[in-house]
Amino acid sequence: MKTVAVLGGGPAGSFAAERLAAAGLKTTVYDEKLAWEKPCGGGLTYKAYHEYPYLIDNETPKKLIHATTLSAPNAGEVKMTLERPLVIYSRLDLNRMLLQRAEKAGAGIEKTRILGIERRENGWRLRTQAGIAEADYCIVATGARNPLREVGTEYTAGDTMSALGYYVPATREQIDIQFLPQLEGYIWVFPRSGHLSVGICGKNEPAQALRRRLERYMDERGIAWKGSAFYSHMLPSLEQTGWRKNRLAGDGWLAVGDAGGLVDPITGEGLYYAMRSGDLASQVVLNDAHGIAQKAAAYKAMVAREFALDLEFAATLAKRVFLGRFLFNSVPARMVEFMRRSPRFRELMQDLFAGTQPYLELRARLLKNLNGTLQEVLMNFFLQRVVPEKSSAS
Repeated sequence: MKTVAVLGGGPAGSFAAERLAAAGLKTTVYDEKLAWEKPCGGGLTYKAYHEYPYLIDNETPKKLIHATTLSAPNAGEVKMTLERPLVIYSRLDLNRMLLQRAEKAGAGIEKTRILGIERRENGWRLRTQAGIAEADYCIVATGARNPLREVGTEYTAGDTMSALGYYVPATREQIDIQFLPQLEGYIWVFPRSGHLSVGICGKNEPAQALRRRLERYMDERGIAWKGSAFYSHMLPSLEQTGWRKNRLAGDGWLAVGDAGGLVDPITGEGLYYAMRSGDLASQVVLNDAHGIAQKAAAYKAMVAREFALDLEFAATLAKRVFLGRFLFNSVPARMVEFMRRSPRFRELMQDLFAGTQPYLELRARLLKNLNGTLQEVLMNFFLQRVVPEKSSAS
């Protein structure tokens, strides 16, 4: 293999391109937008910057956030100091930094749209706005709105969520998370460098209804949205059946990031999984022990082992977490109350925010640490109602 085409220049594609180019493969990134802003995300967990330290050790503008407030109806709010801060970028700045790293490593950067791809006997033929290109292998990093029907995840309507928000010219030093009645999703306030990203994500509800919920929240808290820039986006949020049949790789191609559906169904986090999948894809492409025909299976196995089985299990939890009820109140409300009263539950939430607590190990961890107080007896009962004892994902 001599040439690799990376179809998409977001975090997943840029990360893969940097690794491939640094290893000596002729690598070209094709993207019609290159660095661009998104309403959601920009937050990197401890898990991400611990794995890849340069994500925190760089000159790109960023904010380190050490506190968060979680709120739920009928439960008020609880504030938590983050022992391991979240690092929040503007997505424009983060994407630009990752593309610059890929280019510095030797990757070519082509600002053009991919119009179509065709599998040939010995590689790929790419039709772009700039003409025809060829490659031995493809990394598909085209995002959630992948226009290439032959490759990447095949979504159903239930496998996506809407994310929309405003960029507000204001500052603050903490993240706010607001749960809402009967919504599989939440509102966020993320402080970025130079502005706030105030948004909402949710499943099975029209975008206009989500926007009304968000604007009502902003009005109630005195956050100006009129005149602020509005953006919307679609995110993968695979159901359990979607994870089981996920089209993650195939003959001569591997999908990374959103194009592979690799997003946490509960938190909506995608950046870590984008970059980690880009890294894993580059490892598979560079590993000569896998022939072209074996690379798809090798990549699927690596992704499953590292995080896909855990995210599949998260898909079984999501509806229980957001829409479930426990002792005459919502599960989010009970979570806020447990955070307020239980040090062990706060420790668990610390690790969830840091990205270091696998969903598959939630039950075992809590059962191991409960000591029989009345509060923890209630937590045990809560746990049994929310977290399934077993999952076919495991």
